[in-house]
Amino acid sequence: MENSNTRLLSLDILRGLTIILMIIVNDPGSWNHVYAPLLHADWNGLTPTDYVFPTFIFIVGVSIVLSLTKQEEKGLSRKQLVQKVLWRSFKIYLVGLFLWFWPSFDFGRIRWVGVLPRIAVVFMVCGLLFLYTKRKAQLIIASVILVLYWLVMKYLPIPGIGMPDLSEPGKNWANYIDQSYLPGYLWKKTWDPEGILSSFPAVTSGLLGMMAGFILISKAELKDKLLKLFLMAATLLVMGDFFQYLMPINKSIWSSSFVLIMGGISCLLLALFVYWVDIKGHADRFKMAQVFGMNAIFAYTLSGIFYTIFYSKKLWGISLSATFMDQAITLGVAPKFASLVYALLYVVILWIPTYQLFKRKIYIKL
Repeated sequence: MENSNTRLLSLDILRGLTIILMIIVNDPGSWNHVYAPLLHADWNGLTPTDYVFPTFIFIVGVSIVLSLTKQEEKGLSRKQLVQKVLWRSFKIYLVGLFLWFWPSFDFGRIRWVGVLPRIAVVFMVCGLLFLYTKRKAQLIIASVILVLYWLVMKYLPIPGIGMPDLSEPGKNWANYIDQSYLPGYLWKKTWDPEGILSSFPAVTSGLLGMMAGFILISKAELKDKLLKLFLMAATLLVMGDFFQYLMPINKSIWSSSFVLIMGGISCLLLALFVYWVDIKGHADRFKMAQVFGMNAIFAYTLSGIFYTIFYSKKLWGISLSATFMDQAITLGVAPKFASLVYALLYVVILWIPTYQLFKRKIYIKL
């Protein structure tokens, strides 16, 4: 941990936990029976499920600093690193499109945005900013994005609509731009939670992760690094709490207050895992998370591919998830609990091939 060549087990484990939670919230036994904390907020507000994606984006930012710093130390030129950033972003984006097409490959119904496309965009922009700007400039860019996004979303009149209204979907610039200019399929029919305008504050989530990454690679003592991470987390949480009175916390539009609150929570989680794992040496307690964290994109992609096997009727003629739910409810199991158990079993199924890669030290890096 004392130099940039030391791998952070805490970061791998935190990344793995976010992937496990992504799978759990994305793949219940039945969407009709889900515990409230495992659902996204309908609009304004925050649930534990809303923590997952921004935490992963934050980790992307941390990883950019650790990875690109290490590659710079190995002597790679800026041109080589730019090529690596662009190529990896392109591959992640293509995998995102593949998961959308799978298994029907209906090219007339394309969703150009989504989880992996957003990760690709954030990785590309933050990677290039790391290579071409200083840390102070990155902090200024992050701040300007959040302030401008707030001003536009709250106070700039929308053509044909008038003043924005963030109390409900439909009357804000993010939704308007998606409906007017985003081609293809939109997740919410008239707008997309991973749409065009909200990608800008999502980049800021990555930049906040980069700020944490700079703390981790600094030459300060480990206890001083931890203190700085906790102070950064506290500062972001206070700022986010204040900012929610200017712009409500909202994952669907990735509001400025959401970025700050989640930046604080993500930074706090990072600090806690650095303490538990890298300092106290409790990595063995999180082995399953480490397995997922070392092949995070692979595990997430596999969860999308396996959806056809375990949820769709196309392969077997029946839905395994629906059959499981029916049998569990018949045996007297509470529907929501049965739905959660199914999601946990799905995680275990995905862990098996992911663990085989881990055991053989095969790490699929897109």
